[in-house]
Amino acid sequence: MPISTILKLHPVIAAVKDTKSLDRALQSDCKIISILYGNICNIGAIVQRIKKADKYAFIHVDLLDGTSNKEIVIDFLKIVTAADGIISTKASMIKAARAQGFYGIHRLFLIDSISFHNIDKQVAQSNPDCIEILPGCMPKVLGWVAQQINLPIIAGGLVCDHEDAMSAINAGAMAISTTNTGVWELQF
Repeated sequence: MPISTILKLHPVIAAVKDTKSLDRALQSDCKIISILYGNICNIGAIVQRIKKADKYAFIHVDLLDGTSNKEIVIDFLKIVTAADGIISTKASMIKAARAQGFYGIHRLFLIDSISFHNIDKQVAQSNPDCIEILPGCMPKVLGWVAQQINLPIIAGGLVCDHEDAMSAINAGAMAISTTNTGVWELQF
């Protein structure tokens, strides 16, 4: 199924940073879980719990302890997990993930005009399935990105409440990703 379809059906992504938030995400209505913690010893078990709950598992590979910034970690994750996708700020990791059959989410931090004007170059290098823009609470900037990039957009980081989430969606984001458990309960 194309990631755009998955995001349309499930626009609220539960981002989990520890076992306690994972437990809560597994009980939530969120069907997509971004894993922002773990290590090479426990990532297989974390993903297995998510898959057992019939949810999509996306591993933020940059935050996975015990790995390097080399593409070999993607091969490792393909062998030891049943994850659906990889999140990374590194174009090479997204490219490697896509080559292994994972969905690739390229996470981009937009902190100034230079980073905004660099999006085209980053996306051309990584060829992601979608992009995640941080911080996600900037509707004007999300609108600019939506006009510039023809990929599904996830608004992540600092999406704190219903107003932030709706502003991001109205600006062109297809989904929002947040660690804020209150936002996980939102319905669109």
